[in-house]
Amino acid sequence: MPDLIDAGRLTLGVAFGIAVLQLVLAASAAVRRVPELAVSARNAAAVQASLLTIAVTTLSIGFLARDFSIQFVADHSSSAMPIGLTIAALWGGQEGSLLFWTWSMSIFSAVATRRMLTIDNGLAPHGISVLSTFQVFFLGVLVFTSSPFQRLLIAPAEGRGLNPLLWDSGMQIHPPMLLTGYMSFGVPFAFAAALLLAGRITQPWLREMRNWMFVAWAVQSAGLLLGAWWAYRVLGWGGYWGWDPVENVALLPWLVATAYLHSALAQERRGQLRAWTIGLVLLSYALAVFGTFVVRSGVLSSVHSFALSDIGPLFFIFVAALLVISTTLFLYRLPQLRSPIPITAIASKEAGFLLNNLLLLSIAVTTFWGTIFPMITEIFQGSRITVGPPFYAQVNIPLLVAVLGLMAIWPLLAWRRTSLHAAWRSTRTPLIAAIALSVTLMALGMRNGIPILSASLVAAVVAGVSLELGRSLHSGIRRRNHPDGRLSNLFAGDRRRLGSYVVHLGVAIFALGVIGSAGFSQETAATLSRGEDVQIGGYSVAFENLGSTVAPGLATVTADLTVTRNDEPIAKLSPARRIHTGWETQPTSDVAVSTSTPQLDDIYVVLSSWDTSGSSVSLRVLVKPLVILLWIGGLVYFAGILIVAWPSSHTRRPSTDFSAVKPGMP
Repeated sequence: MPDLIDAGRLTLGVAFGIAVLQLVLAASAAVRRVPELAVSARNAAAVQASLLTIAVTTLSIGFLARDFSIQFVADHSSSAMPIGLTIAALWGGQEGSLLFWTWSMSIFSAVATRRMLTIDNGLAPHGISVLSTFQVFFLGVLVFTSSPFQRLLIAPAEGRGLNPLLWDSGMQIHPPMLLTGYMSFGVPFAFAAALLLAGRITQPWLREMRNWMFVAWAVQSAGLLLGAWWAYRVLGWGGYWGWDPVENVALLPWLVATAYLHSALAQERRGQLRAWTIGLVLLSYALAVFGTFVVRSGVLSSVHSFALSDIGPLFFIFVAALLVISTTLFLYRLPQLRSPIPITAIASKEAGFLLNNLLLLSIAVTTFWGTIFPMITEIFQGSRITVGPPFYAQVNIPLLVAVLGLMAIWPLLAWRRTSLHAAWRSTRTPLIAAIALSVTLMALGMRNGIPILSASLVAAVVAGVSLELGRSLHSGIRRRNHPDGRLSNLFAGDRRRLGSYVVHLGVAIFALGVIGSAGFSQETAATLSRGEDVQIGGYSVAFENLGSTVAPGLATVTADLTVTRNDEPIAKLSPARRIHTGWETQPTSDVAVSTSTPQLDDIYVVLSSWDTSGSSVSLRVLVKPLVILLWIGGLVYFAGILIVAWPSSHTRRPSTDFSAVKPGMP
């Protein structure tokens, strides 16, 4: 077998050299204004992506061949692991996930550099310079500090294997999705930085920046939703979001990107919020890299983070440099970034977008502060004071409710100004829906204000979105009935607008799931002998049998349960505990979940312990209403994203080039 370690090291070393060359070529093209040098830099990006693909393939071969002479392979895989998990072990540790990040970034960069040169070869060298700077940093860390190709002098006969919590199908998709989301914010950052460096704004460049930001936001959305699904199924605590530091830092760039996408629409349609769009793009990547710093430094305690490492300071310096340089550039260009058209009325779409920005950034600021608060107290007081979910709930829930209110009303208003009569005509249906639901809930005995208000606002969002979707589909049907009509004409209007309404509908359904599961969950713990049951929320959970199985590297204990409602069996559940060889002190739970209909309750059971004779078990049983709406809402959300992203055969009316209103920058 060829020496995989030497091959991997050589490939990374050459890729680092190519990245440095790319940076020199791109910077020279920007300074000397020689387009040919930028073309060479583009070619260097393609070579770099090819080399990193070889490096990733080399490490993957090491995993599949069980080459335990590679330290990273020995630390994160074992012969007992199935093929899927063995491949996923590539991103199961610090060095491998950093390689995956850098490889993904190289592919995005290769595509982005080509697009940059196609759109504007004057701005392109600046954007390519920024992208190559990122690659020089990450490849430098891989080559000199955190290489996945370290050799063990004496190869062990068996590897340690992945942490048992990662033995799940979610490991194969959630981490790479989130890593790709983090990484992809770097491309729109490069587009924004190029505008500031060159001192020139063009509408095609802004549109391309928006497209890349949309991709990053969509991928990060998928990573967050998959993370919630994984936590709910695997961790065994009954929740899907715990305001863990690593969860928080994954949420931060998504919040900022969401604000950006709304600002970009105002910038395109009305030439407003231009400074907001640039600033939010810069901030999103800075927060993404900050999230990477939190995960890799080990400075904050989290179930997701790696152990304390020596690359944390490098990422801190990188984040600090990003913030200082981008903030300086932004402030320097701010006078030229200001929009020539002011917002003149609160009852307008653009005013709603501005309020949306302020609310989402407020959530981001409070989440960021709660995340770094332990570090701040340790620096100034010598001891860590942590903040838990109650802090985030107390501060962020009112802000999230306000966001729901905006979603219900402002998308239905007109641009520039909406008269009182027009506003009432547009919003009366959602307002009536909200009032009707709140009255109904109070008549049914509910008295908790926040759930009532939240559910009523969800009803308003659903009513407003349904109204707009109905109008769009009605127009589509008229086009479909045209003699030359096609099925695609049903959605041939403004797909961004239609898709955004579907996304809002998904968010509303998701929010209803949060309201139900957070406000009305029930939980109990019980020790049951065979044949006994426990009652909770109108359900009966009975213990029938306890069994065990032994496989190579894994022992499993399973409890067989029957769930009934009104004496009618509705589900068979089999919660289990798994004990992995080498990880005996860290048994993991195999949670059993069943969704009852029509109640839409999740019956969620965790096997806590059992006696050695198998005659009794201790269980945690939860009834969590409407959790299924989280996943349904997520599917609707991504259906909206697909509608927005689906290529259209119709030519869209070009947006006004507002750079002509306020030409360029000096």
